[in-house]
Amino acid sequence: MFKKLKYSTPLITSIFCALILSCSAGGDDSIATITEPQEVIPSNLALTIEIVGKDANYPFGDGSGVIKCTATAANTIKYGFKFGNDTEQENITGNIQHTFTTKGTNDYLITVFAYSSTGNVISTFKTVSVMVGNQSGVTWADEFNTDGPPSPAKWNYDISNGCPNLCGWGNNEAQYYTNRLDNVIVENGVLKITAKKENYQGAQYTSAKLLTKGKFDFKYGIIEIRAKLPSGGGTWPAIWTLGSNITSVGWPACGEIDIMEHAGNRQGTVQSAMHTPSSYGNTFNKGSQILSNVSTEFHIYKVEWTSEEMVFSVDNIEHYRYNPSNKNSSTWPYDANQYLILNVAMGGSFGGAIDSNFIESTMEIDYIRVSQ
Repeated sequence: MFKKLKYSTPLITSIFCALILSCSAGGDDSIATITEPQEVIPSNLALTIEIVGKDANYPFGDGSGVIKCTATAANTIKYGFKFGNDTEQENITGNIQHTFTTKGTNDYLITVFAYSSTGNVISTFKTVSVMVGNQSGVTWADEFNTDGPPSPAKWNYDISNGCPNLCGWGNNEAQYYTNRLDNVIVENGVLKITAKKENYQGAQYTSAKLLTKGKFDFKYGIIEIRAKLPSGGGTWPAIWTLGSNITSVGWPACGEIDIMEHAGNRQGTVQSAMHTPSSYGNTFNKGSQILSNVSTEFHIYKVEWTSEEMVFSVDNIEHYRYNPSNKNSSTWPYDANQYLILNVAMGGSFGGAIDSNFIESTMEIDYIRVSQ
């Protein structure tokens, strides 16, 4: 008969330890370890972008909207591409072609991601300007790439307070326009027009007003301006045009196109308006939209001018369309050339009361492009 044996816990522990020792007695005393796979990290990610049709005459492409992207990186098994706000597109080769469809010349953020075999990812990005839908390209532009005064080949100035013929520039404005670098300068690729509180030539404020009159004018086309606006009660920045025949026919017969105007006393409301013999001054031909960050972020202000209508937008969001059913010299003086104007006024009929604490503020313009 077998007897039941009772084993104590210490005895079991001793037997287990003996087995371990006996197994290792004749071999390697080291204990084997399991090595986790090492992470693979992509590196040296580079992105190049070709705008199809880009050359000296067509700096934003041939109007097809096509770009070709090439991405390279080490330790990478696939790439992902994002074009603006579109969803990410997976790609194995790193070579991809994309076509933009939004009409006009627009800035697009291109982002590329590089993925490794262990799922690690790195990314980089570039911004490109691409033209869509206008094969003749940009006929005039200022990218403001040269520091110092604005290009004298492109810009003239109005210098004065409008007196004696048009004191206050016809709107009871308070500024004296100069061409001093204190009021107008190109720095780091941006044109800066600064309104200042200071006593100058009998005025209490200074600023600048640039115009292409006598240097460039045009009829029909897409005009785009990427700008950040000043702030402060009384500021009145404007991007606009006047008919080149103003000296012979006068205003408003020459026609005026207000692409963008803004009042610091109505912060965030950007307006576009038309001034014609049928409606001018406090014109009823206008439209606007509200943007919360006009003075902290750049936006693209645009008008598309054809023989039939004007369409105004900000960042491609339309807010006004002018298309009178009966087009004549009273409603449509827009079959003749116009020239560009940039300025920051102070006070006046649109700017309103000037804040007593105002010191200075600046309108910054990244570029102006005219496509025809």
